[in-house]
Amino acid sequence: MSHKIRIVGGNPLKGKIQIRGAKNAALPLMTASLLTDKGLTLTNVPQLTDIQTMAELLAQHGVHINHKPDSYSYELKAADITNTTAPYDLVSKMRASILVLGPLLARCGEAKVSLPGGCAIGTRPVDIHLNGLRQLGAHIELAEGYIHASAPNGLIGAEISMPLVSVTATENLMMAASLAKGETKLINAAREPEIIDLAECLNSMGAKITGAGTDTITIEGVDRLHHATHNVLPDRIETGTYAMAAIITNGELELTHTSLSLISGVSSILGQAGADLQSIEDGIYIKSPLTPLLGVDVMTEPFPGFATDLQAQMMAVMTVCQGASMITETIFENRFMHVPELCRMGANITVHHSSALVRGTKHLSGAQVMATDLRASVCLVLAGLAANGETTLSRIYHLDRGYERLEEKLRNCGAIIERVPSAA
Repeated sequence: MSHKIRIVGGNPLKGKIQIRGAKNAALPLMTASLLTDKGLTLTNVPQLTDIQTMAELLAQHGVHINHKPDSYSYELKAADITNTTAPYDLVSKMRASILVLGPLLARCGEAKVSLPGGCAIGTRPVDIHLNGLRQLGAHIELAEGYIHASAPNGLIGAEISMPLVSVTATENLMMAASLAKGETKLINAAREPEIIDLAECLNSMGAKITGAGTDTITIEGVDRLHHATHNVLPDRIETGTYAMAAIITNGELELTHTSLSLISGVSSILGQAGADLQSIEDGIYIKSPLTPLLGVDVMTEPFPGFATDLQAQMMAVMTVCQGASMITETIFENRFMHVPELCRMGANITVHHSSALVRGTKHLSGAQVMATDLRASVCLVLAGLAANGETTLSRIYHLDRGYERLEEKLRNCGAIIERVPSAA
């Protein structure tokens, strides 16, 4: 049965919310299990549909997975890889599925991976992945919607200069190079915390990686990797989302099991808008200002800049600020699909190419709205929490891909929010 979310806005959020492990770190970490036959144990893995999808994908490759219901740990063991094909029906659900390509190629010498799907927020070409693997010595062809990659004699280290900063390409190439012969340098590499987390995990498995977190990563290939246990870092997107939920509702929250350093680019912008964010033991304290929020300009950029995955949520906050703000999206070309839905709620937003001019309004009004992608869906939840009256949000399957028990966490902090059958 399909569901929708019903929200009655106007209640300030007050209380504590525990932040879980980062989805965008857990997914590549899970695929790292393909690099060894000795197993990998991951802790603090969030309970999300994207994680379930990745587990299904890995299982059909032959990975044995031990995961207890309501547990945040996964034991993954790829003793024998029985299948090197990642099929369309699974890969089409989630773009991160492309992350099996590098590990399968490095470990087995071949891989057949469907061209990926996921949120419809832009083209996000896989050329950077493929060209990088070609430089490592792989032979790659595209046929019938699949990437056919082979390296029967193994991969060879190379210097790879990436034309654009790409997180998943950096992760894919870093994993592939871990088992390549010789040294690989990734130039113009992504610097996200999730990259550092993956490098730390790989190193604990026996890889030799330096420079993660800078724009040049060096990988000295090794013959094999071994078992390790790794704790997934906190989710900075979940952290930023709930920080904005506190601010847009004129509330105050403690976010635990996270760190202000993970959202430094976001916290400075929120501070300019008037919010108070402070580091506390094991987390962050956020309080909305007594005076109206001020409009601030935002431009999304690769880390350490403002995260594109928080752009939609920030736009929701800016709809109720004083004055105007300009939000510019530089990462994805189709990431303003939430704008028409926010306008249905009374927002005043004008889009011109890659920028959106948001003129603040005193209040939003509840409406029937529809989620178009993962971050747009939670942006509409934030708008609903701040709006006068009732908001119903449909197509909420996007939410479950990236936010664990969202309604429960918000309800425990005073929100009026529930999941109801769509037919209700």
